[in-house]
Amino acid sequence: MNSLNKTFLPSEKYENRNWFVIDCKGQKLGRLSTLIVSLLKGKIKPHYYPSIDIGDYVILINADLMILNEKTEQYTVHNPGRPGRSLKKVVNALPTVTIERAIKGMLSVSEKRKYIKRLNIYQTEEHPHKAQKPIELDLANLKFDIDLTVKST
Repeated sequence: MNSLNKTFLPSEKYENRNWFVIDCKGQKLGRLSTLIVSLLKGKIKPHYYPSIDIGDYVILINADLMILNEKTEQYTVHNPGRPGRSLKKVVNALPTVTIERAIKGMLSVSEKRKYIKRLNIYQTEEHPHKAQKPIELDLANLKFDIDLTVKST
């Protein structure tokens, strides 16, 4: 057989997940959330395949210092179809809630629970994930020159 025609697909028990740290200071919500979704899904990896979950963990620090549009009002829907009672205004929403809602809106219904578990949001610079040796992403010079190849065992 010719080995050039073989396509590599990672297995379902993929254990080579990276940890990324992103500093939210001075970043815009929409631009940052598109990057976070691609990291959570694993779309930056060369062996990405849509039906196989090879995504990474993401740690967001300084979530309080993210640029949010304070003029827009946020609502949650409690009882759809019930006029007058369904919309509840979110007053002084935490940035963590706003970030999670933006990222959940970019994911499909079946992906939300799975990928949100890998997202960790902290309002200060301190986080308890130093043991995982996370990779810091510099968003000013965004280049994915990290070695993300699969380690064969």
